[in-house]
Amino acid sequence: MALILVLGGARSGKSGFAEELAGRAGPRVVYVATATVGDQEMARRVAHHRARRPAAWQTVEESFRPEEVVRVFSRAADAVLVDCLTMWITNLLLHDPERPVEETEALILERVRALADAAGPAPARVILVSNEVGLGLVPDNPLGRNYRDIAGRVNQYLARRADQVYLVVAGLPVEIKSLSRTVAGD
Repeated sequence: MALILVLGGARSGKSGFAEELAGRAGPRVVYVATATVGDQEMARRVAHHRARRPAAWQTVEESFRPEEVVRVFSRAADAVLVDCLTMWITNLLLHDPERPVEETEALILERVRALADAAGPAPARVILVSNEVGLGLVPDNPLGRNYRDIAGRVNQYLARRADQVYLVVAGLPVEIKSLSRTVAGD
């Protein structure tokens, strides 16, 4: 049906907007949660997200293989919402800290391609949420800089593959992919 990428900064309203898009697709929504709960603060964040979602939505917690969830569940759902890709990137980046960052990045980009490929033929609307992390300060450490760079490359790749791309700023969503075509064509 459609691959939609929703980008924004922390607390920009991107998740709420993505949930609204998913709800508009129909009643059968699968919410793919990629976060891992390692402390009380993260547990509160997860609880907040859960409380906001309709009870009828099916939640699948998958920290490492959301592409498989999309492949399986998108056949019978109206929408599959993956929230969020940057948590998934974090999970993959930190999973094997001994692996060279170049190999980890290649693995992540391969998995992102698999995610986009799984969404392509899906009859469901597939909505991916990701943080736009490149607008802030340059991190002061190699892990932070590598994370920022990988997340930026993931977002660029998915923006090219997506049918629609939204940027959410201060709670205001703007569909930017169609705007980029207009500007490029002038």
